[in-house]
Amino acid sequence: MAKNINQTHKDSLTHLDKIALFITTIVGTMYCAFIFAIIAFAGFPFKGATPLQYVLWTSTIFLQLVLLPIILVGQNLQNRHSQLLAEQMYKIEMHNEKLLEELEQIKNNQK
Repeated sequence: MAKNINQTHKDSLTHLDKIALFITTIVGTMYCAFIFAIIAFAGFPFKGATPLQYVLWTSTIFLQLVLLPIILVGQNLQNRHSQLLAEQMYKIEMHNEKLLEELEQIKNNQK
């Protein structure tokens, strides 16, 4: 009998794995990206900053804070697609296994 790999994976997670997934789920939202953008703009060097300070702010604060959750959102979307595909393949495998069992019974009945 085919195993549901998604359930097997879920059952294998430790408490620390679950905490990491929870944090990743929260950070991997567009809401978090907006919050991080607000936090980044709070540290924007408005007056008297040199061009280098603007470049440093953009690269070290804004991009890192805002792109992290956006990248996680993209990864979550890709993961969701992979999970749906795996579930569909599981259903197909279960259906095929049932058909094979029926064919085996028909074959045994003909003997």
